[in-house]
Amino acid sequence: MNMDIVLGLQWGDEGKGKFIDLISEDYDITARFNGGANAGHSIERNGKRITLKSLPSGIFMKDVQNVIGTGTVLDPVSLKKEILNLRQFDGTVEPEKNLIISQKAHLVLPTHKLLDIFMEENPDYTTIGTTKNGIAQAYSNKILRQNLRVGDIDSPDFKDRVEHILQRDYRLLAGNDIVLPSLDEISLEFFEAIDFLKKFARTDTELFLNTVLSDGKKVLAEGSQAAMLDIDHGTYPYVTSSSTTAAGACTGLGVSPKKVGEIFGIAKAYCTRVGNGMFPTELFNELGEEIRIKGNEYGSNTGRPRRIGWLDLPALRYAIMITGVTQVILTKADVLSGMKSVEVCTHYELEDGNIARTSGTLPENAHPVLKQMKGWEGDITAIQDSANLPEELKAFLSFLNDELGVPITYLSTGPGRKQIIKMN
Repeated sequence: MNMDIVLGLQWGDEGKGKFIDLISEDYDITARFNGGANAGHSIERNGKRITLKSLPSGIFMKDVQNVIGTGTVLDPVSLKKEILNLRQFDGTVEPEKNLIISQKAHLVLPTHKLLDIFMEENPDYTTIGTTKNGIAQAYSNKILRQNLRVGDIDSPDFKDRVEHILQRDYRLLAGNDIVLPSLDEISLEFFEAIDFLKKFARTDTELFLNTVLSDGKKVLAEGSQAAMLDIDHGTYPYVTSSSTTAAGACTGLGVSPKKVGEIFGIAKAYCTRVGNGMFPTELFNELGEEIRIKGNEYGSNTGRPRRIGWLDLPALRYAIMITGVTQVILTKADVLSGMKSVEVCTHYELEDGNIARTSGTLPENAHPVLKQMKGWEGDITAIQDSANLPEELKAFLSFLNDELGVPITYLSTGPGRKQIIKMN
């Protein structure tokens, strides 16, 4: 059996959680391969919504095993809160029975968040617009080989090692004349969360995943953030701290590229972005605000209003190229319903007179060339067969299929769990 992958193709918030929730029952294992509590996948159950931050989206499926992989960074305090909230949301969920955590996943320590806040607010550093969850600090200490991993929590000197790091970080932060919470309080909260973490299975998940694949099991790799936020290939420096591509799924889970099957790429019918960074098609008018409100474009994790722009094909082609997407899932088409026209950026005109049809750099001096297309009327949220879609929407989808060279196989028609149709 192959490992299939689901990832975002823009700047996050494309609706990955909904699609994963739709297909995860067809898999034996869902596995998170990157990121941490800095992103959220929204899942609907019984008319209510919950945001999963570190937990894989298959956690609701009783027969699906869920893996938090090696490429992630895990905040024990955040995970504890997430699981307790999950139990209140749905008392039938039993993460102790269907969650496995990689021993090699790195820990997010309490001072990582404080360092994140310090760097975001200090004028000596570039302001990125992060969620201030300590993700970058955990990954940077991983690269510096100064961090602790999940497997270390069973070491007899674990507490001493954590306290040494916390005290070191406090000395650094205190030297910058900033107000700090009590070290004793954040230490106590952290170690209580570590005791909670010990209730869950912890193993070498790369061995587990390769074994189940050899046994014919089906694995779905789940990415957080999106391709244009990739640490190497995204719009640097306004990116996340991990690899968000299909290649990142392989390294983050320890599975060979030879074992990858389908790669599902999720994209909105328009673009959104949170935080700073290049955004050539951004709308600064009343229409942008209208789309934001209609599409409920506010961060599922932070609540921050998302920036709004027209669909950017040069960036989308680039994301498809670097991720090797085999199927595209398009979301939020319902948000554009009722508009007389919608626009799509087909290419950039560069300052030197050249044209860029595929680009991951999004140069600030590039002029986005927009194609205006006829909008579609009516409510599409109840449509269950692609044959019944408005003709203008069919033309829009046909245009995208031709431009992207990869088929759109699913279309989300509304925010509800079942408001998604398979394209004929």
